[in-house]
Amino acid sequence: MPLAANARMALPENAARHAGRVLRLRVGDDLVLFDGAGGEYAARIAEINREQVTVDVLQWRDAECEAPIKVTLVQALQSGEKMDMTMQKAVELGVARIIPVASRRSVVRLDGERALRRLLHWRAVVLSACEQCGRNRVPEVAALAGLDCWLGQAAGKGVLRLMLAPGATQTLDSIAPPAPGGALELLIGAEGGLAPEEIEMATQAGYVPLRLGPRILRTETAGLAALAAIQCLWGDFRERADHV
Repeated sequence: MPLAANARMALPENAARHAGRVLRLRVGDDLVLFDGAGGEYAARIAEINREQVTVDVLQWRDAECEAPIKVTLVQALQSGEKMDMTMQKAVELGVARIIPVASRRSVVRLDGERALRRLLHWRAVVLSACEQCGRNRVPEVAALAGLDCWLGQAAGKGVLRLMLAPGATQTLDSIAPPAPGGALELLIGAEGGLAPEEIEMATQAGYVPLRLGPRILRTETAGLAALAAIQCLWGDFRERADHV
């Protein structure tokens, strides 16, 4: 949605429904708008009815709340609503990009029209999570790919690649952090974890196997726990998040 200061505009249908029916805002109430490219606009509701919410866009503000480290979550397909929850919470935890992948042990199988519909749904989940947690840059959700295909791509220069794997000897605090302003990829398996051949392939692609403590975590727990730990060690959960 293009935004400009000192303009009057109607909110998109979903945003209007959220403002009117969920938040129960009224004429004269203030709100914050963003277009996903960084920064935000102060705005005020000018008109509201059952069909439409019209706002006056006020001044632009240079506000940022992105993590100092760019984290990509490579998540194997999960069943049921687990994938939605993982994406929603990953956004809250500051992930910059999400790569859904089909792995050998993924219970869910998506292709063609079903894969496209699910991708559009995931992108809506991510946008809604941004609205809820105050992020003004919307993380990318890539089209579904096979894990083998993803692992066949070269990593970007200086990208730290990590994966959770049973039996790994290294822990997160034993790994050298990425450079300041650097990037990290985190690979998480499906309900049955990564198959042995996938772990081997990922290792060859530069992913470092690691464990999070002595317990086996469910797929819906593993990625989120790792993201939180990354933010604590190297990200913006620390008092001084400007230095990695």
